[in-house]
Amino acid sequence: MIIILGFGDWMLIENLLVIFGVMIIAFIFAPIGLGGGMLFVPLLHYVSGWPIDGKLLAVSLMLTGVVSWGSGLAHRKENLVNDDMIGISLWGAVPGAMIGVLIIQLLDTDLDTIFKGLSLILISIALAKYAFSRKAIKVNDNNIRENIPGLVLGSGFGGLLSSVLAIGAGAIYVPSLQAFGKLRTRISIGSSLNIMMIVVPISVFSHLLILTEVQKEDLFEQIVFIFSLLIITFLGSKFGAQFGIKNIPENRILQIFIGILIIVWIRYVLDILV
Repeated sequence: MIIILGFGDWMLIENLLVIFGVMIIAFIFAPIGLGGGMLFVPLLHYVSGWPIDGKLLAVSLMLTGVVSWGSGLAHRKENLVNDDMIGISLWGAVPGAMIGVLIIQLLDTDLDTIFKGLSLILISIALAKYAFSRKAIKVNDNNIRENIPGLVLGSGFGGLLSSVLAIGAGAIYVPSLQAFGKLRTRISIGSSLNIMMIVVPISVFSHLLILTEVQKEDLFEQIVFIFSLLIITFLGSKFGAQFGIKNIPENRILQIFIGILIIVWIRYVLDILV
């Protein structure tokens, strides 16, 4: 017996796959200070067929913001944050995010290729950093003071990438907080998430302001689906953070993250070359 699926059936399957995907992404990335935006975009782009435009970036940022809040509150409850370093970082991250939105507005017509190209660069840097960090020798830097200008600049770059690539920029904030703020890993992760809790909503609001009328209509038509994604994302990030903080080794989560990044990297390369 052959079962032929109609258009509505395929839409339902796609939506279920996306819902399951965002839940897994939120659960996995919440404990390591990442918002998951680097994977939310390809998930919606390749599974649901959304074009890479302002609407997709806005929704990805919404999901990323929910992850940051769900996980950030869990880390704050465990006192795994440093408010002094968070406050300093915001001086760079907030202006950087607003500049990033302006860049998106200027590049909107050619966003697909530019977005994938920039993502390839960022993913390549992340993969190289992970490869070298495994071989790095740890040194005792307890006597080294914080580098405030470096932290502001690093966070500013993170804020810019957050708006341009629709990511939380935890991959930038966490190492900046470690290198310039001299925070240990868990504290830098919790602080990164709390930075995202403020910066990402600003990016979302700014992106919504520059959407075209057609993009706003598309967004409104899918409001129920988007709202369900936000709920699932919050639950996934909350439970992921609570479980991961105590039970999942950071290296294991990072290995999963790196594996998925390699797959996304290959797909983006094929899209650009073909």
